[in-house]
Amino acid sequence: MKRIKREKKNTYEVCRNNNGDNRKMEREKKGNRLFGPRKFYGKALAIAVPIMLQQLIQSLVSLVDNFMVSGLGDISMSGVNVAGQVLFVFMVYVNAICMAGGIFMTQYFGAKDAEGMQQAFRFKLVMGLAAFVPYILVCVVFPREVLSLMLVGNNDAERILDEGVKYINIMLFMGFPMTVSMCIASSLRDMGRVRIPLIATIAATAVNTLFNWLLIYGNLGFPALGVRGAALATVLARTLELTIFIIVYIKTKPGFAVKLSKFFRINGKLFGSILKKGALVLFCEMVWVMSETLTTAIYNGRGGADVVSGMAASFSVANMVFVAFGGIYSATGVILGRTLGEGALEKARREKTWLLSGSAVFGLIMAALGFLTIFVIPIVYGNLSSGALDICRDMVILMAFFMPVWVYLNAQTAVARAGGDTAMGAYADAGITIVIMLPMMFILGLCTDVGPVELYLFIKLLDIAKIIVFHFWLKRERWLKNLAVVNKTGAADKETA
Repeated sequence: MKRIKREKKNTYEVCRNNNGDNRKMEREKKGNRLFGPRKFYGKALAIAVPIMLQQLIQSLVSLVDNFMVSGLGDISMSGVNVAGQVLFVFMVYVNAICMAGGIFMTQYFGAKDAEGMQQAFRFKLVMGLAAFVPYILVCVVFPREVLSLMLVGNNDAERILDEGVKYINIMLFMGFPMTVSMCIASSLRDMGRVRIPLIATIAATAVNTLFNWLLIYGNLGFPALGVRGAALATVLARTLELTIFIIVYIKTKPGFAVKLSKFFRINGKLFGSILKKGALVLFCEMVWVMSETLTTAIYNGRGGADVVSGMAASFSVANMVFVAFGGIYSATGVILGRTLGEGALEKARREKTWLLSGSAVFGLIMAALGFLTIFVIPIVYGNLSSGALDICRDMVILMAFFMPVWVYLNAQTAVARAGGDTAMGAYADAGITIVIMLPMMFILGLCTDVGPVELYLFIKLLDIAKIIVFHFWLKRERWLKNLAVVNKTGAADKETA
């Protein structure tokens, strides 16, 4: 009888423990549908924070650059920032290529497929370096003609162009090291290795800041080169950054590393699949950057150098909180891409909800920090005119209001692209921009005398509509795919972009 009682007791204990484990699993799956466990967000922050810190350092360098160049006056700062808009287009192109390759890189990493990772890296380098011809033409052959397109109607256009051409002629030499560095750095981040890019950025930042101080004003016996000195400092920093990445690439041989002798062993079918996805990413990003460039050109026509320098200064300040975009995008892409590559689709569905909810909260936090950055403006840009400072302050406040919207939009985009659904950005995002935003911008710009800050507000209100469109698009779950399996089985040609 005692033995029977003990067996019944043991059976009861086992059942109770099993029920407890089952309830725990159910709580994890269903009990908190909006937010995930702390461990999950800890993993996301472990990826996002180093990336955000890296971009924050870069933003601070940009702020220091602007601080030093602003000492030369509104004209010099306007010239640098008009030239910087052209360089911005090139950087967005390379970044879009890296994002397209990263869609496959993260999933092949999750599937532990080294050959797939190497093919994705080849895609990044080949397509990134393909942009060199137009980049050289803009920097050397037609710089004044291209820069003048962004100063139509500006009262100080000729003097601003003189400074801008000096700057962009030297920035030609930044193109190659920046492209290769971005390809290696983005691939390391796709694998979750975020510390190396951070270290490389810190080293390059130190060099950039030092040589800005030496070459812009001619300290310690160096020649005072003005805006040319700022450009030279950037080129030296990018060269050091590339050197660090090449050393890491050769010594650590990451999973995507390819021997130079085997670089051109390209899998045509896979390259085509990446290009198919990448074309939509590139289209979306280039529509965005061209809309920003055209909008900037309209802003710049609303006055003189004070408008150009004030608007440029506001973005340099806001970049300190814009770091949230890269961190959220990368963390979402790496986590979901890895999960999808492992084939855990139900888990990916839960993680998508957790990441979006977390990004909403994170956006509110970054908005609060954005409002605090207005106190930086008089410290950094005290040499600018009062009109430029007023524009800068109003823009920073406006952009802080939009931070929750933009952070959430970045998370939604990252979710879609993690599973290869690049159509959302191409059709929904770019479609709204082309059909609604651009006509609105031209009507407001040509038919009204609305100031640059108000013009920016009207245009960015459309981003709220994009959140709603993206929400319903993601519910269709076109992103819920294991691309590593799809491309191995040959089904890639059958799926939609």
